[in-house]
Amino acid sequence: MYKIAVLPGDGIGVEIVPEAIKALQAIGEKFGHEFQFTEALIGGAAYDAVGHPLPESTLAACRESDAVLLGAIGGPKWEELPVHLRPEVGALLPLRKELGLYANLRPCMLFPSLIQASTLKEEVIAGVDLMVIRELTGGLYFGEKSREATADGGQKATDILSYSTYEIERIVRFAYETARKRRHKLCSVDKANVIETSRLWRETVTELAKEYPDVETSHMYVDNCSMQLIRNPKQFDVIVTENMFGDILTDEASMLTGSIGMLPSASIGGQVGVYEPSHGSAPDIAGQSKANPLATILSAAMMLRYSFNMEKEATVIEQAVHQVMEDGYRTPDLMEAGKNLVNTIQMGDLVKQSILKG
Repeated sequence: MYKIAVLPGDGIGVEIVPEAIKALQAIGEKFGHEFQFTEALIGGAAYDAVGHPLPESTLAACRESDAVLLGAIGGPKWEELPVHLRPEVGALLPLRKELGLYANLRPCMLFPSLIQASTLKEEVIAGVDLMVIRELTGGLYFGEKSREATADGGQKATDILSYSTYEIERIVRFAYETARKRRHKLCSVDKANVIETSRLWRETVTELAKEYPDVETSHMYVDNCSMQLIRNPKQFDVIVTENMFGDILTDEASMLTGSIGMLPSASIGGQVGVYEPSHGSAPDIAGQSKANPLATILSAAMMLRYSFNMEKEATVIEQAVHQVMEDGYRTPDLMEAGKNLVNTIQMGDLVKQSILKG
């Protein structure tokens, strides 16, 4: 019995999460596993129901589970709330902190059948397969914040960016171990020419590199990395970086795959991992069954791999997604001439059928 806390959240979250559950249920049927799903509130939906975006009951459900499947959080409806009650600040960040989720993994692999969906040239993106590892519980997002009045009648806002050697070593070791399971290349991204925390970051990585002589280590400034991801993404294997840089770079990297709707993620480090698509709640298409559920389904595959040590089962889900793409089915974000347009539910059904047939 594998216990999974299900947090659909807001916007399209309530539409895409059920499709990932279908995939997991199909895996259970195919391989004889039993998954128990417990749904709980988070984000704006939780605020509307109980007055807080991360209720204690939701945290308890997560802690009592073996893994968490998360949909999406936030939307314009809650943007005027006090900062600590906004879904992104009051739910997502505390959830990561409470569960000790210091490592965010975002694989970026281009399915060959989607090569035309990207805005980049085929010769640039064909064969792209990289992993971005983002430090998730430090940096500006978690630093002390303040505002104060200025003499001219305005305001001064301050966000403190800090990292300790321990925090850097923890995420970089994780990245090195990941690189050892891939192509033995690690690129550490910072802004060491300007920012003091980045100088400590680079010094720490340089020292740790001595312990991993089998991994080729390189350093790159974040602005250069953002250019190189578009210019020559195939040079990268594993990228490791701090919280805010990772947040920005992974959204950019998602376009290498054709759509952010194809980019899964895993947030791990504690006893319970959280698995979610990299995209947001997309309120503009919520309730219309237009959302692409594949990033969420691929996140479920990551759950099988990292939380349940089910490599074969994870691969079956990934192969099923690949097959559906090869068969020419597309949600609106990936639609191109000559393909078959399907909605959210239909895409989930197609993946489920492919899992059971495979």
